[in-house]
Amino acid sequence: MPGFDYSQNGYYFITICIKNRIHWFGSIQKNNVNYSPLGLFAINTFQNIPKFYLNVSTDKFVIMPNHIHGIIIIKNCVGTEHCSVPTNIINKQKIHTYGLLSKIIKSYKNSITTYARNALHFNSFQWQRSYYDHIVRSEESLHQIQYYIQNNPLHWDTDEENLQYVA
Repeated sequence: MPGFDYSQNGYYFITICIKNRIHWFGSIQKNNVNYSPLGLFAINTFQNIPKFYLNVSTDKFVIMPNHIHGIIIIKNCVGTEHCSVPTNIINKQKIHTYGLLSKIIKSYKNSITTYARNALHFNSFQWQRSYYDHIVRSEESLHQIQYYIQNNPLHWDTDEENLQYVA
């Protein structure tokens, strides 16, 4: 959201996609995700986000074959070194405010990419540029998002990120 301070306290629903929707993280069989080694690493890395950021925790998340949905919680953020003040960047004559959330996503993506390329020798692994975010504004919205995340594998056959799905 242009002008929003993504270092503010709150719940953030994020989606990160793999470039060209390639199934690097595994496959779905019988409504369950069968994770590849990279998918298992992605799970572990998401769970460990709070170890690297003061006043940050994670909530529900799912690693799908070619994308990730998750909730990142920022709390008690007051502009310390772990909760940095956002940086304004001018991009195509609009000012976008980036803060802690973008740093977390950048670090997460870098960790997965490094592991994919160095440990697994998947040199062609790439993320789609940027990520999607939604600021969770109510408890009702939070519960709907948690339900969506938890049940995402059940809807893989009709998911637009599924390369086999044709609308």
